[in-house]
Amino acid sequence: MKLKKAFTLLEMLVVIGIISILVSLGFASYSTVQKKARDAKRQGDLKAAQEMMEQCYSVNNFQYPLIVSAGGSGTIEATCPAPNDSIKFSIIDPLNINPYVYTSASTLSTYTITADLETSTDDFSVSNQQ
Repeated sequence: MKLKKAFTLLEMLVVIGIISILVSLGFASYSTVQKKARDAKRQGDLKAAQEMMEQCYSVNNFQYPLIVSAGGSGTIEATCPAPNDSIKFSIIDPLNINPYVYTSASTLSTYTITADLETSTDDFSVSNQQ
């Protein structure tokens, strides 16, 4: 009688265990990379918004435009008043769950836009440069 060579149940369980450990490590790394990418997008969006605000400030009698915040949707937008209304921006939070926070002086002479970051306990803010 000839015996067939095959894997034992124990060998199969060890291989499945090793594969599951590798998959869970890969998933954790992928999740961290996604969070860092969303944070980089938030920071880039805020820097672009800051540049637009400064452009508008210089052509709008030294006043910043009023930003419209769309509630809890994570979206803020602004348009420079006429005749310079081609200067505008709109930014949307990548997850739409952590809205940007905008604060301004009543005279529109200062502003601050803040975003919550996923990979840090610190917030990222941009404010007026004038």
